Amino acid sequence: MAFARTCSVALVGVEGVVVEVQADLEPGVAAFTLVGLPDKSLTESRDRVRAAVVNSGSAWPQKKLTVGLSPASVPKSGSGFDLAVAAAVLGAAERIDPRVLADIVMIGELGLDGRVRPVRGVLPAVLAAAEAGYEQVVVPECAVPEASLVPGVSVLGVRSLRQLIAVLTDEPVPEEEAVPGEVRPDPFLAGLALPGTGLGAVTSDHPPDLADVAGQHMARAALEVAAAGRHHVFFKGPPGAGKTMLAERLPGLLPELSRQESLEVTAVHSVAGVLPPGHPLVDRPSYCAPHHSATMASLVGGGNGLPRPGAVSLAHHGVLFLDEAAEFHSSVLDALRQPLESGHVVIARAAGMLRMPARFLMVLAANPCPCGRHGRGDDICECRPSTIKRYRARLSGPLMDRVDLRVTVEPVSRAELLQLHTGAETSATVAERVKVARERAAHRYEGTPWRTNSEVPGHELRTRWHVQSGALAKAEQDLDRGLLTARGLDRVLRVAWTLADLGGRDKPSSNDVNWALELRTGVRRGAILEGLRT
Repeated sequence: MAFARTCSVALVGVEGVVVEVQADLEPGVAAFTLVGLPDKSLTESRDRVRAAVVNSGSAWPQKKLTVGLSPASVPKSGSGFDLAVAAAVLGAAERIDPRVLADIVMIGELGLDGRVRPVRGVLPAVLAAAEAGYEQVVVPECAVPEASLVPGVSVLGVRSLRQLIAVLTDEPVPEEEAVPGEVRPDPFLAGLALPGTGLGAVTSDHPPDLADVAGQHMARAALEVAAAGRHHVFFKGPPGAGKTMLAERLPGLLPELSRQESLEVTAVHSVAGVLPPGHPLVDRPSYCAPHHSATMASLVGGGNGLPRPGAVSLAHHGVLFLDEAAEFHSSVLDALRQPLESGHVVIARAAGMLRMPARFLMVLAANPCPCGRHGRGDDICECRPSTIKRYRARLSGPLMDRVDLRVTVEPVSRAELLQLHTGAETSATVAERVKVARERAAHRYEGTPWRTNSEVPGHELRTRWHVQSGALAKAEQDLDRGLLTARGLDRVLRVAWTLADLGGRDKPSSNDVNWALELRTGVRRGAILEGLRT
């Protein structure tokens, strides 16, 4: 009996589990059995591995072969186990010393010609290997930059199974010619992105500039507040007023991601197979804009078997923009209520339950009515009152209660449009103020698990960080009248602290609270844009 083992990684959502790949050869009729709860794509690896080994110049063992994936209770899917299975089989056949394989983690798909192809989720797989104590990892050559983001791990990139065999047996490493077209995005990764998630605009090295927006002083100020405190915002206005333009410029106001945030976002994008070619680390906030026809699975995550990341996870530490929000199915929108509160999404399926990160900044945009002309004062809206009521009811009260800033975007006047390049602030100028406000908040919350105002529980704000005396007078009146919920009061406090941070004040004033109330309810409270430039 001949036996060998090596390791690979099974991805469960955006987390990895180290799997021991064992190969056993026994006398008997030649057969290849794969056990350990594999899915369809993994079961098919038997044919891929056999062809790859033969085409790499090694003999396939003519014995009874059993390959086991342990722990057997963990569901295993995908083609990333091919390289480990082939190495274990060659170790059992004594083509490779089994002792060399025991402490190596191998990740990669094999082509029938023996070439090693890239797979999704290399970064979270290598992170799992490092946490389990493994120090050597073998990945496809094109995935080396992504795998090298994990410190303390020695990464070997190979183009083919022949190269791996040569390295492990101390033989001369053969040269492998690059396949024509490999400089383009790998075709094996095509189609792995979830449809309807707007992935074409997930990241951008050159985000649109806020200086391009004409007028809209209140909406621009709301964007600054949203970026400084990570507050969700709702833009309501007629078509063509600039709602989408404003939302597209929000990522440019956000600070760059920290190292830990970058790794979290990169791991999610790697699992979804949407990492930009040549950019293994995502260091800028993501921007995800799903179409209003998106399904619940594409928005919060789902798919056959174990769920894949949805738009809320792809927008982790970034911006999720829902244009034409009232056109989304109401059940799809209500599914956002849990991740908006907790910063993660929990998905239960028959194959298991997963928790995926989803701490995003949400921007909603909607017209005032189906035709978009209601309230313009020219009596050209043809929508019936009942139609308008049903249209607005698609944005449920519990969902809107989680939105801190609600701004009406009015049509731009001719004078504002013609004065586009006369003194409009750029994204860089506003982003600098946002950065300073974020630093003030981070200093205030030092020693706590929170970094931005939107994360702080209301109880903590009311008991540990107090506003100026009498500043909450109008907010308390709204609470007594039932115009403001308890959650709404907490969110008004959070916005008020963000306004104070932007204005350089140690405590929110009555003006800060009144403006926060105005941004939430849309009712004028006599507040002025104190501390912010318009």
